[in-house]
Formats: sequence, C-alpha cells, structure tokens
Amino acid sequence: MNVLNKEELIAFEEDIKAVHLTGVIKAPVHFAGGNEDALIEIFKLVSPHDWVFSTHRSHYHALLKGIPREWLKKEILEGRSIGIYNAEYRFFSSAIVGGALPIAVGTAMGARRKQTPEHVWVFGGEMAAETGIFHECAKYAARNRLPITFVVEDNTWSVNTPTRKVWGEIDEEPHIMEYQYVRVYPHQGAGWITFPPSPSKDGAF
Repeated sequence: MNVLNKEELIAFEEDIKAVHLTGVIKAPVHFAGGNEDALIEIFKLVSPHDWVFSTHRSHYHALLKGIPREWLKKEILEGRSIGIYNAEYRFFSSAIVGGALPIAVGTAMGARRKQTPEHVWVFGGEMAAETGIFHECAKYAARNRLPITFVVEDNTWSVNTPTRKVWGEIDEEPHIMEYQYVRVYPHQGAGWITFPPSPSKDGAF
C-alpha cells in the first residue's frame, strides 16, 4: 500500500480547510491534525484486503487506506466528509459516535466464518471508548476471537470538555490500541471561535 507521508496528509487538510473557509462546503467538516505520525505507523500494519472503519474525522484514515486524494476531495466538497464510504478500498465511516463499531464487528465475524485473511481495523475517540456500545463490541470480539483491532485516538477532549474530567482514566485491554495526541483543529470546522467577556452590571468589561 502506498502510504502518504506526514507532509502530504497535512497538505490535504490545509487544502480542504482553504475551501471550507470560502463557505463552498454546505455540510459539517471535521479536520484531523496532530496525529499524523501515530496513524502512519498504524497503517503500516493495514493490508489492502483489510477493512477500515472510521469516525466523523476520517480524512487521514481514508488517505492512508489508499483512497485517491481526488476522489476523497470530491466527496468532501459534495458534503460527505463525515460519511465517507468506498467499497473498492474497503473503507466505511460513520458520523454517529460508536456507529461503525457493530458494523466492524459484524464484518470481522464474517471474515472469521469464511476463514478469509481480512483483518478489521476500527477507529474511535477516547470518549466513544467509554460508551456501552464500545465495551459490548470489544467484549464480543475478544470472546469470539475475531480478527479485529480497536484503535482509540485520544486527543484528551470530548468536544470541548476534557475527557478525563468526565470519565477518568481509561483501562487498556490487550486487543485495544490507544495513542494520545494534541489536536490541531477544534471539534468541528477549521477555526477556533472565541467570545468576549460578559459586561459587568455597570457596562464595563
């Protein structure tokens, strides 16, 4: 598989960011940034015949799976950034938190029953990793020895709330890979929004 380098990944997001800021894309766009090195290493383990299931922030995953940049950009411009699907490259993403997890587990079960060499890789954030659906899927996959790897992408934020303040520390399990990184973009969109302080009763800030 032709794995893109860090500079190429960043350049793609910068290109989409420039278009996004013009208002041409009439749909939500979630950008990736800060996790390029970790993803490049993980995708060295992903084969062309493997399946990859992603999240609402899927551009890097799609590119590293081998999906052509031109095809992906067209999908994003047409408003499908958070719902990328490409059967040829065995790639699926869902904007629903944890939405891809049961589909990934079902795909892994199919591969095991057919005794095919496919492996399933499913990505989720650290907040999704604390949901019931994640734990049910991980437990089911482990007990049925399914060919699946759960990758937890931990940017320490649940939208704009520090995840550890909500859930505490995550207990790692043998079949779950986790890496932590510092996010570059906000939860949604290309720029950070700041608000001025509220005025006091006498009108002063």
